[in-house]
Amino acid sequence: MTESLAQNWFMTQRQLKVIVRQPAYLVMMLVQPAIWLFLFGNLFKKVVELGGFGTTTYLDYLVPGIVVMSALSSSMWAGMGTLEEIERGTLNRFLTTPVSRGALMNANVVQNGVSTALQSVIIVLLGKLGGADYPGGITGLVVLILASVLLGAIFGALSNAMGMLVRQRESIIGVNTFLMLPLTFLSTAFMAPAQMPGWMQSIADWNPVNWAMVVGRSAMADNPDWGLVLSRGGGLLVLTVVAVWLSTRTFRSYQKSV
Repeated sequence: MTESLAQNWFMTQRQLKVIVRQPAYLVMMLVQPAIWLFLFGNLFKKVVELGGFGTTTYLDYLVPGIVVMSALSSSMWAGMGTLEEIERGTLNRFLTTPVSRGALMNANVVQNGVSTALQSVIIVLLGKLGGADYPGGITGLVVLILASVLLGAIFGALSNAMGMLVRQRESIIGVNTFLMLPLTFLSTAFMAPAQMPGWMQSIADWNPVNWAMVVGRSAMADNPDWGLVLSRGGGLLVLTVVAVWLSTRTFRSYQKSV
């Protein structure tokens, strides 16, 4: 167990160093969510007057949505990193070392989780600077960040699996472009459920992106609905396990093909 953890940590450090050495990526990780937060926060601030949002300001409602949306958008590109390692031959070279195959795949997921958590904290702080209120306190914020990390792990692992299977940048770009906006807008990221058409509400109920938002908003409320937090959070956890398992299976298929 100790050896396995050490290998996972070593591979994760390697992934984190790659990000730190890319200043442009770090800047975009900060700038893009800030644009979403304050652009949409000011553009739609009066929509809260329609009712059903459960908050006094639209910014309060929007922060969890932007946190989850950012986790989704960043994690869906994890497969591109996997594809680059395949193309450069780095992954094949690691296959000749004693490093466990689980560590090779899990490092990408863990690195994505660390990046998602950091990005989520920054968005929460930006929201606070903009005047957002968090009645649920630290506990609610921690639950929101954990929900975003789980969602990032799901889509990061699925993206890795897709990178292993298709091995084409165009396919990954096409799938991500096709899924990202529907997954976001068929959720409560920007609009309260009560203000959505019935068919959109039905889809949102089965949308894991929306589950993460529901978990975060429920935990951050004045009177948290912990039953809702546990049910939706449990669903995210199950999907995370399935996605990581699928990613590992596709990695084994890749091994057999090289």
